[in-house]
Amino acid sequence: MSIQRVLISGGGTGGHIYPAIAIASALQEANPSLEFLFVGAEGKMEMEKVPKAGFRIIGLPIVGINRQHMWKNLLFPIKLLRSLSKAFAILKEFKPDLAIGVGGYASGPMLMAAYVKGIPFVIQEQNSFAGITNKLLSKKAQHIFVAYPGMEKFFPKEKIKLLGNPVRKDLIESKSKRAQAAKFFGLDAEKSTVLVIGGSQGARSINLAIEKGLQELEKTGVQLVWQTGVPFENQAKQSAAKNPSLSSYVSAFIYEMDLAYAMADIVISRAGALSVSEICLAGKASVLVPFPNASEDHQTENALSLVRQQAALLVKDNEAQDLLIKTALETLANKNLLESLAKASLSMGKPKAAQEIAATLLI
Repeated sequence: MSIQRVLISGGGTGGHIYPAIAIASALQEANPSLEFLFVGAEGKMEMEKVPKAGFRIIGLPIVGINRQHMWKNLLFPIKLLRSLSKAFAILKEFKPDLAIGVGGYASGPMLMAAYVKGIPFVIQEQNSFAGITNKLLSKKAQHIFVAYPGMEKFFPKEKIKLLGNPVRKDLIESKSKRAQAAKFFGLDAEKSTVLVIGGSQGARSINLAIEKGLQELEKTGVQLVWQTGVPFENQAKQSAAKNPSLSSYVSAFIYEMDLAYAMADIVISRAGALSVSEICLAGKASVLVPFPNASEDHQTENALSLVRQQAALLVKDNEAQDLLIKTALETLANKNLLESLAKASLSMGKPKAAQEIAATLLI
C-alpha cells in the first residue's frame, strides 16, 4: 500500500510500547520520508518512552477496565466517549494513510475511529492469548501480526501473519557484549549471573522470593542483576547491602537491557509477551513466573508456549518464595540443562519480526 503518514496506537505497559517503537523504527529505516504519530493513554509510560525514542505522541483520557473492583469502572463510558471524540479529531488533523494498533487502552478508540473513517488498519498481537480490543477489531483489520502459532482461535485465519514480536534491535547483538556488561554492572564476566526482571513496575512475589534467597545466592557465589521496579527498590538495596559478599547490581529500572541479557546466564522473569520474546531473542535459559491476575491468564499461556518446547521452566506465583531461587540455582548447576534451555529458547526467537512487518506494510 502507498503510505506517507502512519498512526500507531496502544500502550499502557512496556509490552505494548517497545514493539510499537520497533515497528516505527523499521518502517522509518525502510522509508525515511514517512511521518509518524503515536497515540497512547494519558499518564502512562508511553508518554515518556515514545518521545525518548524520537517520535511524537498524543494521549487519550482512556483507562482500562478494572476487573477486580467493578465500581471503579463507573467513569469508563465517559472516558471512552471523550477518547473516541479526541480520536476522530486526531484523524482529521493528522490524516494517516495507515493505522497500527498494538493493543492496550488507547488502541481501541483509535482503531474504531479509523474504521469508521475508512482508514486501513492492522493489528499486532504480542500475546499467545489475544486481548479483548484486538479480538473485537480483528474482522475489520487488513493484517493481524502475531507471535505465537494457533491464533486462529481468536482471529480470522486468512488475516494472520506469524512473524514474531518486534523487539529492541540492540538485543540481537547482546551476546558479544559480556565484557562490556560486566564493566557496566561492576560484576565479574567469568561468574554465573542471575538476571531478575519483573516488568516495568517490578513484581512483588518475585522480589520477595529474591530477597529471601539472597543468602543462598551469596553462599553459592552467584552474581545478581536485579530490576526491582520503583516500589521495591529501597527495600531491595537495603537487603542486598546486608549480604556484603554478594556481587549484585540493584536498580528500579534497567534501560540497558542489551547489557543485562549479555550478563545473564539465567533469567528470572514475569511472562509478559515482550519479556518472553526478548529472552528468546537473547537465547537465554529462564525461569518464568506468570502474573496470575493478567487478563485471561495470558502470561501462563505465554510461559507454556516456551515450556512445551523445553525452552523455559515455570514456577507458579504462589510457589515463588519456596521454589524460585532453588530452581534457578539447580538449573545453573546443571550445565547440560542450562545449555539445552538456552538453545531451545534461541530457536524460538524471531530477530527480523519488525523488518518483516514493515516489509508487509510497504508492499
